Amino acid sequence: MSGHSKWATIRRKKDAIDSKRGAIFTRVGKEITVAARMGGGDPEGNPRLRLAVLKAKSVNMPKDNIERAIKKGTGDLEGVTYEECLYECFGPGGIAIMVSAVTDKKSRTTPEVKSILTKLGGSLATSGSVSRLFEKKGVIVLESSQISEDALVDLAVGAGAEDVVNEGEVFRVITAPDDYEAVLHALNEKGLKSEESEIRYIALVSSEIEDKETAEKVMKLIDQLDSHDDVTSVTSNFELASSLEKEFE
Repeated sequence: MSGHSKWATIRRKKDAIDSKRGAIFTRVGKEITVAARMGGGDPEGNPRLRLAVLKAKSVNMPKDNIERAIKKGTGDLEGVTYEECLYECFGPGGIAIMVSAVTDKKSRTTPEVKSILTKLGGSLATSGSVSRLFEKKGVIVLESSQISEDALVDLAVGAGAEDVVNEGEVFRVITAPDDYEAVLHALNEKGLKSEESEIRYIALVSSEIEDKETAEKVMKLIDQLDSHDDVTSVTSNFELASSLEKEFE
């Protein structure tokens, strides 16, 4: 999610209640399979696979699951062939949304994503019209109870992070894509567990929504997109106006 709004905190609490561990393993497994198919099954010689495996370990994905996903990608195990999709979208109130997906059948996934958008006041955008509002960054979110802010800043920035943001219950560590692996490795070495960990798009400029009905539509749209089985990440420039925060506590 974009920015550091109340909405981000609300959504994290909801995710914790929903307990999406199985879905997380499925998504990470797909990423590993795609990386292995594109660059081979040796993490040492395949940086993308190395990052996917590192992410899998950060969410405590079992070693057997990781190895099986790699073998699917290299063809050592019979399985489906996945491809990546990136959807640039507009939502209610003109917010911008980036949806990343990994699918074995794009002809199924694209209409389904479009249907979710249409039903909830959104639409697919032309290539480049939305992506120009975002940039790729490494994003690592961890519970603040694990470490003090000063200690995390020393550790993360020392490993190459660009910023550490205190959001109360969690810290958000931001890195350049090239520095993500080193920073995540440094956090893992200290035994810190991440709630989120990936290289993804983040918004350059946020779009604040002040109307409650529009905000509800935006939240529902993002939730439904993120719940789709093929979707690996959803990022928007949506920011909930401070005047509405109490409405959604």
